[in-house]
Amino acid sequence: MKDRRRRSVFSWRALFFFLTIVLLFLAAFSSSLSRLWLAGSFQPRLISKPNIPAMEVISAENCQSPAAVSIRETVVFPDEAVVFLKYPPSASLFTKDDISCIYLSPNSSHAHLHLSPSATDSDGGGHHIVRCPPPPRDTIVSLSVKHNGDNLTPGPMQRWDSLAYVAMIDDSDNTTLVFVKGLNLRSGRNADASKFKCVYGLDSRLSADAVSAAQEVVRCRTPLSVLNGSHRLGLNPDNSIKVSVRVVGRQAVDSVARLQSHELPRGSSGKQHKMCVCTMLRNQARFLPEWIVYHGRVGVERWFIYDNNSDDDVEGVVGSLAGAGYKVSRHLWPWIKTQEAGFAHCAMRARDSCEWVGFIDVDEFLHLPSGSSLYGDVVRPLGEEEGVGEARVACHSFGPSGLREAPARGVMAGYTCRLAAPERHKSIVRPEALDSSLINLVHHFHLKPGFRHVNVNRTSLVINHYKYQVWEVFKEKFYRRVATYVSDWQQERNVGSKDRAPGLGTKAVEPSDWPSRFCQVKDTNLRDRILDTFTDPQTGYLPWEDQHRRSQN
Repeated sequence: MKDRRRRSVFSWRALFFFLTIVLLFLAAFSSSLSRLWLAGSFQPRLISKPNIPAMEVISAENCQSPAAVSIRETVVFPDEAVVFLKYPPSASLFTKDDISCIYLSPNSSHAHLHLSPSATDSDGGGHHIVRCPPPPRDTIVSLSVKHNGDNLTPGPMQRWDSLAYVAMIDDSDNTTLVFVKGLNLRSGRNADASKFKCVYGLDSRLSADAVSAAQEVVRCRTPLSVLNGSHRLGLNPDNSIKVSVRVVGRQAVDSVARLQSHELPRGSSGKQHKMCVCTMLRNQARFLPEWIVYHGRVGVERWFIYDNNSDDDVEGVVGSLAGAGYKVSRHLWPWIKTQEAGFAHCAMRARDSCEWVGFIDVDEFLHLPSGSSLYGDVVRPLGEEEGVGEARVACHSFGPSGLREAPARGVMAGYTCRLAAPERHKSIVRPEALDSSLINLVHHFHLKPGFRHVNVNRTSLVINHYKYQVWEVFKEKFYRRVATYVSDWQQERNVGSKDRAPGLGTKAVEPSDWPSRFCQVKDTNLRDRILDTFTDPQTGYLPWEDQHRRSQN
């Protein structure tokens, strides 16, 4: 019995020891397998922290994927080069302090010149740009990351004077719209569409006939392979197709216009907004709160802001207004002297969601003298008339009204003296009534056959155009006009045009009598109305004054 107990004890101890060795071996083997698996499949996820520079995050991503942030292309304008960037969704965006604009000789990676960018910018539509000083002759523009000294690979460099710059698909008939600079088509007239073709893909082998060509917009029949996404020749890495235009018998113009893969429309459940507004602006951020808040009170429901190279924090003001509940969006539009094209583009964007769209500037205010409703009392009844596609609203041009400094309470409360007769009109349109050419002269569009325009009675609706403000504000118009067919102030062209201030000349020099000019009729109608009905009884502020204070905090 004693020997049996000893053998039993020995056996249990041996078994315990053996199992322990096996378990340790399995644990070690499992750990090794885990390390091997992680090394092969795990990708680190970088989280941007407030105390880590944005470039550090981007640089870490580039260690794994050198092309994570890349230059898509560069467009050289007369006074700057705009670099278009491609970002992965998770990457932090460059600020102008993170990068330098560098200028290289062709076939060289050595930078001869480093300059600071004037700005970086982005919007919610996937556009990311860097504005650089114009390149010296025979140099290529690129960017250098300050944090690690890496240079981005330059992209194709295009000249602005001949370029396809934007493309989109019109869902109503599945045609392609290509916006092109340099065709030199006459203002307000259709060209012979048979002379033009749209070309698709990097190799331009796929083409389609144009159905209309006017001003800077060419419309073509979209190939079915493009519509259903099956076209893969020359497809870009971001799943977009480059589109251009060529005159029959010539090469296609250079292009930065990209058409995203498109699905056939599935129908609409109705328009979301009754009254919308499109505008194009440059450095008008300080005027936006008053313009949007006021028009929101009188019946505008949606705003499309086309930002034409602002550097005064329009983005921040738009964000503040959107945060306050206004349905306003900002769209980067870096293309200079293209207001007509921008309005055509906006009309297409707004068509699916807006019954009516007004095209007015930030210094223009829709005024209802009788206090009626913009949509219910004015616009909707016009739309109920057979064939009405456009309402033309007369504009009264206001002058400096004796002021030498910008009025603190806003333009409507400050400027109260105007010219006696209206100078021109602006339009409110039904987007589906627009002619397929999208011809517009800023103030009105051409309409489809069967549609007509009506002139709105001035007792119902008029536009107060605060055109000639204090000199500090007005002199900005000398920099560059946004309309394609409107001369810049400093050029000796069309000196008698209503787009110029009478007798002002071509130099931004303030006339001694500027505060008293353009004052023929004292008109306090809109001022009195907003002071009576818009002032907060507790604070004494107008709503845009309160909005401005919030946006500054």
